[in-house]
Amino acid sequence: MLDIGFLELMLIGIVGLLVLGPERLPRAARTTGMWIGKIKRTVSGMQREISAQLEAEELRQKLNEQQKKLDDSLKKAKLDVESIADTPSTPRSAPATKATQSETEQRVAKASSRLDDALQTVREETPPSSSSPSSAVPEDAAEPEPTESQKAASNKDRNHQ
Repeated sequence: MLDIGFLELMLIGIVGLLVLGPERLPRAARTTGMWIGKIKRTVSGMQREISAQLEAEELRQKLNEQQKKLDDSLKKAKLDVESIADTPSTPRSAPATKATQSETEQRVAKASSRLDDALQTVREETPPSSSSPSSAVPEDAAEPEPTESQKAASNKDRNHQ
């Protein structure tokens, strides 16, 4: 940090001894050392906090990129399913084609609704991107509610304690 050699330190010590005197010099040196230590700890803490914030921001960006990729792939799959439903099939025999076409349309409608549900679920489960970690969803909120048998088992355990 500072390029101070032995001669410079000796010169500072002699000037300090002449200015402060032998009684106050040790106390002044201790106080100066304490302040330098506090400053170093403060700077180190700030550096750690800044690096943690940068890492968190990088993770948020990666999460958003992955979310966009997932949304795009779900939309593409939905469009593919819808395009399959929209394309007319080549007629082989009239009665068989209508039955298979109706069956195909039903399957496509089910698949499309499943994709819509999946897309909605992904959007609901995605935490809002914010700069403060205090606005994140608490871990307790993500846990499913216990079933009746689990509640009964925990009540039984509490009663036996």
